[in-house]
Amino acid sequence: MMSIVSSRYDLARFGMEAFRSSPRQADLLIVSGRVAHKMAEPLRQIYDQMLEPKWVIAMGACASSGGMFNNYTILQGVDRIVPVDIYVPFCPPRPEALMEGIIRLHEAHLAGVPPAYERVGVAT
Repeated sequence: MMSIVSSRYDLARFGMEAFRSSPRQADLLIVSGRVAHKMAEPLRQIYDQMLEPKWVIAMGACASSGGMFNNYTILQGVDRIVPVDIYVPFCPPRPEALMEGIIRLHEAHLAGVPPAYERVGVAT
């Protein structure tokens, strides 16, 4: 995830290089890696603190579907907690795949597609 702002991939050329560590200043949540059931409530709290409109990217197989960890501690898909707009495949995803997901999310926003929390009533 950090390599997409390096000189090789340069996400800054699209005007998307500013990372905000506070949920009150961010509008994009990138969930990467496995999510334990213990972290589900703090993840939902961070999502609720974000300003609207807000978008979510699930990065990798572990965040999207739990990956190969099918046990009682790992959440089988982050979309059970927060509504996901873009799923980035592979484990771990290449920087090009993450950039493609961010650009597709940006194109969907410019086309007027509403965020996932307005489209589907999941993740209560």
